[in-house]
Amino acid sequence: IRFFKSSVNRPKFLFLLEYKVAFLIKDSVTHQIYKRSGGRKMEETKYKTLVDAIWTGNVASGVAEARKLAESGIKPEMIFGECIEPELGLIGDDFSKLKIFLPELISAADVVKGVQEELRSFFISDGTKTSKGKIVLATVSGDLHDVGKNIVKAMLEVNGFEVNDLGVDVGPSTIIQTAKEMDADIIALSALMLPSLPSIKDTIELSRIAENKEHGFKIMIGGGPITKDWADKMEVFYGNDAAEAVTVANDLTNTGS
Repeated sequence: IRFFKSSVNRPKFLFLLEYKVAFLIKDSVTHQIYKRSGGRKMEETKYKTLVDAIWTGNVASGVAEARKLAESGIKPEMIFGECIEPELGLIGDDFSKLKIFLPELISAADVVKGVQEELRSFFISDGTKTSKGKIVLATVSGDLHDVGKNIVKAMLEVNGFEVNDLGVDVGPSTIIQTAKEMDADIIALSALMLPSLPSIKDTIELSRIAENKEHGFKIMIGGGPITKDWADKMEVFYGNDAAEAVTVANDLTNTGS
């Protein structure tokens, strides 16, 4: 933490303030990491280093630890399901309660993106490359968040689905047109902000127009502001997290084991 670029003519109290702020931040992070473990000492958990890296925004440490875990035999989907997803949920919860702020959220997202890239080579199918189904995936118009969507994509791909990821801030017409062109089985929509819900609604409505023209799409939605009740009201399918998204996709394509 630095309030001035130079220490020349710097009041002594600022040195003390800097030290106190830095100490409090470090102590807060350490306390949160302990708290996130359910009261267990993080030393007793196999994901301690990775959790620490996510909460402190240490990309290099997170990437190295993720590779180490994967090389030790832990499957990438377990790393995501048992560690990364729960931590992101807690980070999102703290962000919504103003316990942490945008810089911490972005730092955590950077770590997770680095881990995803590092573990990409470990997402290997068991031989046959037959696709279970085609999915168009997007974060809807007006929303720029992609960490949760990226985890869903990784989990769907490792479970045998062909995923066309359109990215973030994608409009309804682009989503539906892409789904038509690739003859998709499922359209998966993500949103993290409440103001994005109308965009999801518009996409659903446009898909129903397409359905009347011989293009029937099954729609799955998920993200922070979305609930199962709202999904039921929209008459679409709901995935609470990446693991559940895979289960729903399997059910919709009749490919569940």
